[in-house]
Formats: sequence, C-alpha cells, structure tokens
Amino acid sequence: MTQRSLPCVILPFDRRFLRPALFAFAFLLVVLLAALTQRAQAQSSPQATLPAGPHERTYGQPKSVVEKALKELQPSMHGRLPVLEGFAMPGDHPLNRYQRAYYDSSVQVRSTASGESVVRVNTKVTAWYTDSTPSRSGYQLLTSNGRLESDLLDQLTDLLAGSAGATNSSGNSSGGASGSVAKRPPTGEKTVADKGAAEPLISAPMRQLPETGHTFSSSSSLQQGLSGQQLAETKNSQSKTADQAAASLQAEAASLEEVLKNQAHPKNLVAIKKTGTPVLASPSLNGKTLFLASVHDEFEMLDFNADWVHVRISGLSRGWIWRTSLEMPEGISDVPLVGAKAVPVAADLFQVTREETAPFPGDWEALRGRNVKIISVQKIQEDEKNSGAPAKLEFVKSLLDKNYAELASKSQELAGVVLIFDSVDGGLIAITMPTVQQWKAGKLTDAALWHRCYFDPPETFSVSSSSDVR
Repeated sequence: MTQRSLPCVILPFDRRFLRPALFAFAFLLVVLLAALTQRAQAQSSPQATLPAGPHERTYGQPKSVVEKALKELQPSMHGRLPVLEGFAMPGDHPLNRYQRAYYDSSVQVRSTASGESVVRVNTKVTAWYTDSTPSRSGYQLLTSNGRLESDLLDQLTDLLAGSAGATNSSGNSSGGASGSVAKRPPTGEKTVADKGAAEPLISAPMRQLPETGHTFSSSSSLQQGLSGQQLAETKNSQSKTADQAAASLQAEAASLEEVLKNQAHPKNLVAIKKTGTPVLASPSLNGKTLFLASVHDEFEMLDFNADWVHVRISGLSRGWIWRTSLEMPEGISDVPLVGAKAVPVAADLFQVTREETAPFPGDWEALRGRNVKIISVQKIQEDEKNSGAPAKLEFVKSLLDKNYAELASKSQELAGVVLIFDSVDGGLIAITMPTVQQWKAGKLTDAALWHRCYFDPPETFSVSSSSDVR
C-alpha cells in the first residue's frame, strides 16, 4: 500500500506583527527592572521603615514562660527617645518641630491550639510639638514606624533563647545525658538571660551628641539614663517656669495693691452690712423696693437723716436705704446720735396689756384666716412725744427678741405675730413666723424685716426723710 505524504504548508510571515510585539516585550522588561531596582534600594537603605501598627510574633514556649520573660523586659517597654527620626512616621508636622519624645509599649500574649504563644506589641509615641502660636503647642501622638516593636520582639526572642540554652546546659550537666550543650557566648559578651532584668537594645542610627561629641545608639541603657536625667531636667525646667510665673504674678499683685493704696478713696461711700438689704424708691417702709443689695455693696451717699440715707445707684438713678443697714463713712455714726436731752428707750414708752391666740383680724393674704399671736400694746404716757413710728418699731423688735423662744416652740400652731397699738395714733403690725425666724437667724436686716411686714394703716408706721437729726 503506497503511503501518501501530507503536503507541507508554509504560511507567509507578516512583518507587521513584529514591531508591536517588540514594544510590548520592552515595556515589560522596563517595568520588571524598575521593580527589582526599587526592591534592592529598599532592602539596602538603612532608613527603611517597618509597617506601622501592632506587630506579632509566634514563639514555641507556653504563655506562662513568655509572660515571665516579658516581666524582665518591662524597663524597655517605656522611656524617652533621644530622637524621633528612625522611630516615628512623619505626620502633619516635620519631626524636627517635636521635643521630649517618649514611647510606651503595650504587650498582649495569647496561646494557640498547639501550645505556642503569639505576642502582639503596640507602641505609642508622644512628643511635645512646638508651634509658632503658643496655644497650639502641646503633646501629640505620633505613629511608630515599627522599629520599637520589632526591637522588643527581638529582645524577647534572645531572652527566651538564652533561658532555653541555660536550661539545657543545666539539665545535661546534672543528668549526664549526652544531649547538645548550649554554646557559650564569646568572651566579653553576655546573654540577655545573664543580665536578669536586662536593659534592652533599640536599633537606631548612630548620631552625634551635640553636647559631648560622643555617639549614641538607642540602647535602653542610654534610654533609661536619658529617661531619668532628662525627665528630671524637664521637671526642673517646668518647676523653674512655674516659679518664675508665680513670682511674676506676685510682683504684679503687689504693684496693683500699691496702686490701690495710693489712689484716693472716696469719703462719701456707704457699704451694705448684710445681703438682702432693700433699696427703696422713697424713704418709707412702705416704699417700692427697687432691688436687694448684697453685703459689701457700696453706694455714693447724697444725703442722710436720722433714719434714711439717700444714695446714688448709677447715673441718674437714686434710692433710699435704712440707715442702720449701712456702714456709714468715717466720722458718721451708723446709729443716729441723741441730743443733749435724753430720749427714753422704747421699753419705757410702751407696755403690753394683753396677749391671745386668735385668727388674724386683718385681710393680709399671708395670714388670712390663720391663727396668730395677738399682742396688745399701750403707751405708758399718752402725751409722750417720742412715741412715733421709730419708737414703735424698736418696741416691736424688742418684743420679738424677748418672746422668740416661746414663739418658736409654737411655730406649728402659730402662723405669725400681730402687735396692736391701742392709742389715737396707733395701728397694727403683722409678721409671719418664717420672717421672724430669718430675722432672728441674722439672714434679714431690720429694714428687710419691716418690708416683709403688714402695716395698717401704713402711714402710721411711715418713717420718712423729714427728720433732720444727724
């Protein structure tokens, strides 16, 4: 049977596809070379930073052994950084604008199902930011670049390895087993385990100290030296600044006191004795109350008489204040001076003729229909000229003071006190028990007491500015 060969078909080569293929191959080659170059530069650069954020590493030892080793590394988990460059990621501000940098590492250990331990380290870096605007200066939180975390994990690895080596060596010598013997460190070197609570090493670029001319690395021994010494210097600096500020404030206060001392103090000022003293629109106990003054409030005195003081409140505003409620200017008595002729005291002008408990006889809303203590009073001498409104008020005060203990014991059944003056120019004064209690406790001045009373008729007890006695 004759074999028949298949015809060989040769396709014609189209040179139009050669140029695009060469361009694509060249582009891929350039991209690959650029990536390899960038990777080589990153690996060879001493400033290459590690990923920011928490770092983890797995160890073959159980959790209890790892935690025991971490206790020995506590001193290296926080301290002061000599520089920020190489430890923190650049943020919103240049790193050279920061001072007094500190770091604080937190460690978490968890066990795996296989009995291993996973150690997770997270480090916070803080530093004092100095701004051109002082109010914007302050400590700020920076992002660690991962060197501190990696360094702590490296120290933990060395410590666990040294502890394991020491254990193996001790076990071989005591048991006589032909196991592997831990290698001794070279002469002049010590493992982290030999140091106990070792001072950790933190990898950092060597820099020149400006003060001493010596170089330093970020070893924890130097860190702790800086942490102690420079922290003390920082505290001393802050203490000096605070002392200087306090001295400046004291000097300013002394200067202000001197200015106040040298200033001429007006001699026509009156001061309020007690908070709640009423300032009235007219010199009358029934006058409209403008406001209640507070203790030590001062007013300019325009005029005064035996009972009232005319004061300037502000601008064109005027008012009247009961004289005994004020501290008068130097040389003027708070209490009106009596003349050469002796004036009888209130107790010698009136006498109590009757006392009873009965419903309030008037139409005052505060006591309407309630039981009150009614005290009837008469003049000893009907033609006594000094038994006007001031004498009546003084007698009322003396009775309230004298009978207060009895009134207080009956405060549950008595709503108030009523004094009736049985005379041609007599009248009625009513006071509620709460008002009496506040006055007795010193919370109300005499003037405030009268302005909480009920007068019938009001003009009988009106104390006006008609008196010229000073």
